[in-house]
Amino acid sequence: MKISKVLYLSAALAAVLSLYLFARPAKSGVTLLNVSYDASRELYRDVDDNFAAAWKSKTGQTVTIRQSHGGSGTQARAVIDGLEADVVTLALAYDLDEISQRAGLLPQDWQSRLPDHSAPYTSTVVFLVRKGNPKQIRDWDDLIRPGVAVITANPKTSGGARWNYLAAWGYALRTNQGNEAAAKDFVTKLYRNVPVLDSGSRGATNTFVERGIGDVLIAWESEALLALKETGSGKVELVVPSISIEAEPPVSVVDANVNRHGTQTVARAYLEYLYTADGQEIAARHFYRPRLKSVADKYANQFPALNLFRIDEIFGDWQKAQKTHFSDGGIFDQIYQPAS
Repeated sequence: MKISKVLYLSAALAAVLSLYLFARPAKSGVTLLNVSYDASRELYRDVDDNFAAAWKSKTGQTVTIRQSHGGSGTQARAVIDGLEADVVTLALAYDLDEISQRAGLLPQDWQSRLPDHSAPYTSTVVFLVRKGNPKQIRDWDDLIRPGVAVITANPKTSGGARWNYLAAWGYALRTNQGNEAAAKDFVTKLYRNVPVLDSGSRGATNTFVERGIGDVLIAWESEALLALKETGSGKVELVVPSISIEAEPPVSVVDANVNRHGTQTVARAYLEYLYTADGQEIAARHFYRPRLKSVADKYANQFPALNLFRIDEIFGDWQKAQKTHFSDGGIFDQIYQPAS
């Protein structure tokens, strides 16, 4: 009896130890899926490598981050339809609101869980033109001239393209004393000059830079500066418009998925890393404007001074902007006629 009892206790103890050893997160690997927008591949490749090293050093745990990229609206729909993102790092708040409202995968107050409305860095909208600027493009007005081919992505699928559209609308509104009809006419003329709409911002950049289509690319500053760096042969030049918009790409843990995957702690730490000095340095190196003042001051010469407006100053918020401009039957559908 004593031997049986000892064997029973030993087996029970071994089972408990086995569960403990295999349950300890610091000694097991974990995988996250970051579902992001089209033009953030390079940024998050760098973030992922540095965060994984920092997390390993801190906890002993190996973390692997997988990436998924596409147009921001398309990516949001994929998460709603079942793509099991642990975190989303998309181009605009409306896409995260959709994930919350349509699928219930994150709370409605997701923006309050991290600083700066859960947008750890910002960007804006600028232009790329051909070397020497042969069409003499200086500001938004030049984009509606006859014979100027404008490249931008489709705002129905691309978050970056929605920022582009709103930047143009805001410029027209401010230079026409708030006249909505004049703004609509201006943006209508602009999209008449668009020969093709790619589904995402990176596709639009490739159309302009690699395929050589168009006279001017409307792009996020981060994407434009990256293209300038990578071309290296002086194929394109940067043009900064007189007025533009402050773009705030937000991030969030996808609560329902991390709860199911058991990745809550590491997913939160991954997004919090974006706000650290190291994370802000990585953002700046990839041409996103950092929030942290010490890093922003260090990289100040990299970013041109701009007259920027925020979305809430002109459009109310993303819910109102989406309903008015980008929903089915909205203003964009009314003004854009694809080339036949």
